[in-house]
Order: sequence, then structure tokens, then C-alpha cells
Amino acid sequence: MVTPFKEADLPPKNKGFWKLIGPGAILVGLSIGSGELIMWPVIVATFGAGMIWAAALGVFSQYWVNQELGRYTLATGESAYTGYARTWKGFAVLFIFLNFANFILPGWAVASGGALKALTVGVDGWGDSAVWTWITFGLVALLLFGPKMIYRCVEKTEMILVAVVTLGLILVAIFVTTPHTWAEVGKGLINFGYIHPDIPMAQFFSALVFAGAGGTGNIFLCYYLRDKNMGMGARTTTIINPLRGTEEKVPTTGYKCAPTEENITRWRQWFNHWRLDQGLFFWLLNTATILLFIVGALAVLRPRNLVPKGFEIAVTQAHILAEVMGRPGWYIMLAVAFAALFSTQLTIVDGVARSISDILYVNYEWPKKKSLSWWYAVIAGGWILAGCALAGLKFPPLMLLITGACMGGVAMAILSPLTLFINLKCLPKEMQPGWISRIFMVWATLLYGSFALYTLWRVLGKFGRLF
Repeated sequence: MVTPFKEADLPPKNKGFWKLIGPGAILVGLSIGSGELIMWPVIVATFGAGMIWAAALGVFSQYWVNQELGRYTLATGESAYTGYARTWKGFAVLFIFLNFANFILPGWAVASGGALKALTVGVDGWGDSAVWTWITFGLVALLLFGPKMIYRCVEKTEMILVAVVTLGLILVAIFVTTPHTWAEVGKGLINFGYIHPDIPMAQFFSALVFAGAGGTGNIFLCYYLRDKNMGMGARTTTIINPLRGTEEKVPTTGYKCAPTEENITRWRQWFNHWRLDQGLFFWLLNTATILLFIVGALAVLRPRNLVPKGFEIAVTQAHILAEVMGRPGWYIMLAVAFAALFSTQLTIVDGVARSISDILYVNYEWPKKKSLSWWYAVIAGGWILAGCALAGLKFPPLMLLITGACMGGVAMAILSPLTLFINLKCLPKEMQPGWISRIFMVWATLLYGSFALYTLWRVLGKFGRLF
């Protein structure tokens, strides 16, 4: 059972904005590898630009969810999972299941392996998809189990990968787009509510969910705020690679501060920083990258009536860009594809390991026989091995991504109202969300709740036809 909050003052914010960046950038790295690279370009290549509004809406909706997840961790030092468990312990088991359902299928790993193969040895070069998936999982293992401070390595790697994606997409846009292309994008952005009659709703909803982190991945930011020592997160212990160092006992409870003038002043400084971080990195940068992926597909694929399947969309665009830009176009597109997909794969393994180890450690006594870092290593290592095994089954990457997105939408439908509830229940009045935040959290609940009900209806319908 989760122990009560302890009393402590909110730590002061002694660093400037740019020295505290990182958590928002990591979440962008998680976001760009599926909905942006594959799902939305496939939709645009197939149905045109009329539904781009939904991509922008997906990112905007998740901005508010992320803001409220960050609010809870900044104010308490706990992850949102601990807050949910304070409401009902059964949420611990539920969210372990949702993490598995959301991310266990290795769609990003399979696709990133394909990108790495095409980039290094060519599409028809050495090794099948399983081998290259194993190679990318090996790179993940090196990044997570090589350095002593795991978070710092993940943060720096994600920043580099996001920079590669952004700069590469800008170069592509300069060479292939025209004013007419951007005019189509603009029309699609204001075409609110339009859904092409031929698009499968599962595909549309999946792309809407993955326009952003999508699902339990949004909660990963709680751990990155803690490892960045932001707000009350500074009072918790950072996960250290158990192969390289030791850690102190991790507290299983969070903190509450008295609403004194000094604490409230500090709170405003922390939360204003967080809103700016999410506004710049998650909302603006995420929206910019998804639109750049879309405009590339609109300029390159749509005029040729090409609708590649899954990861083939990156290879097909690379071939066309090689015709337009020369051989550099081939390498730029594949480098962007690998950076986008690998950034998602790395964050998934790291974030899931943090999530499940934290849920176990906080809610049960038996895991405390080992350190939190030990559990992190076991779960991350097990996740990598499971992904390698599943990659051998050779599922199509797009099918894996859509399946993960469906479960992510269900997770969003559950965590959106729960996050609003714990912020209203557990935080002092001075730190609770205002009416604008409440309205948009209700909106997110209705949006993802509709998706969850639709998914349930489809599953029950298929189940009923079996009898």
C-alpha cells in the first residue's frame, strides 16, 4: 500500500531554462517514430491532405495531458502511477498490463532495423529483418547499460536524434515542396472535422493517438522530470546503472509542501518552466516535425499515386529523393527514418523499464529485496530479449504499430481523467489546475474515451462473429 505523503518544502529553481531542458525533448523523440514517419504520411499519400487537422489536434490534446502529468510530479516527486494507486491499488496491475499491451510488439524496432539496413548495406543487402532488428536492440542495450547515469545518456542521445530528424526534414522540404504543397497543408489544417469516407476508422484513430507520444508513453515524462531534479523530483533518487554503480534506498512516498508564500513562488517558477518546455518542445516542435513528414509525402508520393506499405514509405521516398536531390537525398531520408524510429525504440525500452519497476517497487513489499535500479535492469533486459524473440515472427511493421496505437488510445482514455482527478484530490488548491486546463483534460477524456469505446465495439463485434 502506498504510504502517506511526507511534508517538505518545494526545492528552489536555481537553474535557467536551457539548463533544465531535456524531458520535453525526450518525449518528442518518443513521438516522432510512428505516427509522424509512417502513419500520417501513409494517410496523406492515400487520401490527400484533407485530414491533417487531426494530426495537429492529436498533438495539441496531448500537450494538456502532459502538462497535467508534469504538474503532479513537480508538486509531489511521485510518478502519476503512484498517484493512481493512491486512488485504487488495482491501477498498479492495470497499468503494468497497459504498458505491455501498448509497447510489447516491436514495430518500432523492426522498422528502425529496416532503416538501418537500407542506410548501411542497401535494401537487398546482407541480413533479414530479424537480424537488423536484433542489431538495433543491441544498440539500445549499449546505450542503457553502458553509462553510469542512464538518464543523461538517453537525454543526449534523444537530442541528437531529434536534431537529425528536424534538420533532415527541413532539407527535404526545401528541395521537394512548392507553394502549392504548403497551400494544401494549410487547407488541411483548417478542414476541421473532415474524415475521408474510405479511411478505416481504426487507421484514422491510430494516427490520431500516435500524433504525440500516445498512451502510457506520456507518463514516461514523470521519471525524466525526477531524474532532471525538477520540483519535488529533486527529493527522489536517480536510477543508476546497476552494472556501474550503487544507489541509495528509493523513497516509496512522495511529498507535500505547505502553501506558504515561498513555496507558492517556487511552484510558479517550476510550473511556468514546465509549460514553456512543453509548449516549445512537445507542442511546437512535435507539430513542426509531423507537418514536415506530411508535406514530404504530399510532395513526393501523392503526385505519383504511390502508397507504400509500412516502413516501405521511407525507402520509397528515399528512392524518389535520390532522383530529385542526387545520392544525398537517399542518405538524408534514411538517416531521418532511422533517427526517428530508433529514438522511439530507445525511449520505449527505457520508459517501460522505469514504469514497471516503479509500479512494483512502490506498491508491493517483495520487490524491495532488490534495488530499484536492479529491477530496471531486469525489466529493460527482458524487454529487449522479448522484442528480439517477437521480431523473428516477422509481423508487418504497420500492423504492429496500429495494434500498439489502439492499446495506447485505450490507455489515454483511462489516464486522462485519472490525472485530472489526482491533481484535484492530492495537490494543494494553489497548485491545482485552473479552469482552462480542466476543460482541455475533459476534452482529452472525451476524445480518447470515444476511441476506446470504438475499439471495444470492434473487438466485441469480431468476437461475436466467431459464434
